[in-house]
Amino acid sequence: MERLTGEGSFMERTLAARFKGSDLRTWLRGKASPYRKLMTWYRCAMMVVETKFKVMNEEFSLQYDHNPIESIKTRLKSPESIIEKLTRKGLPLSPESVEENISDIAGIRVICSYTTDIYMLSEAFLQQDGIELIREKDYIRQPKPNGYRSLHLIVGVPIFLHDQKKTVKVEVQFRTISMDWWASLEHKIRYKKGLPSIAEVEQELYECAQLGAELETRMENIQRRVDEYHTANEQQEDKAWRKIKSLF
Repeated sequence: MERLTGEGSFMERTLAARFKGSDLRTWLRGKASPYRKLMTWYRCAMMVVETKFKVMNEEFSLQYDHNPIESIKTRLKSPESIIEKLTRKGLPLSPESVEENISDIAGIRVICSYTTDIYMLSEAFLQQDGIELIREKDYIRQPKPNGYRSLHLIVGVPIFLHDQKKTVKVEVQFRTISMDWWASLEHKIRYKKGLPSIAEVEQELYECAQLGAELETRMENIQRRVDEYHTANEQQEDKAWRKIKSLF
């Protein structure tokens, strides 16, 4: 992923429309090393964010006997995707341009049990020292027209190198299990070739997203009732134990 010159013929084909042969070789020689350094920064920022969420998950497990995070996925945008995006927008193909114009190179996806976990975790994350909220898109409260639901944050994350402190952009996506399941299958279905009826398929996908949201709400309500039951039992046990202790 990080070896720019190692992409060989693909990279040359991708860049051919922007450079002549000699210019392309000059660009590759001049930009390969800075590009690798930039990707290292993004990789480090991604590790910082991932570690923060793992620590929070352990803390909530210890304090509340509840693990809000089901899984964490990370992804670093490929050189092909970066160059394609810059080219499509007519932007310079330089590390400086990448850093300034693309905010989703480093991506973290946090899969939670319930929607309440998403907002609790995102709030706790944004309160941590050094985390800067750059942009937020809440597709849970306001889903996309196709039914897509997720919370997206673009944040600035500080990383500490041997000789400097650097703030790097990271995209953090929060989804529940049902949101992630739907989004994964929707992506696979939508990009299949030869769909019989796009409008019909899109309507079916939207209805599935609605059903998933309803099921998720019902499951969360069940969880809440179970938690309330356990809390009530614990309070009764504590009361009985205090009464026993008062007899001695």
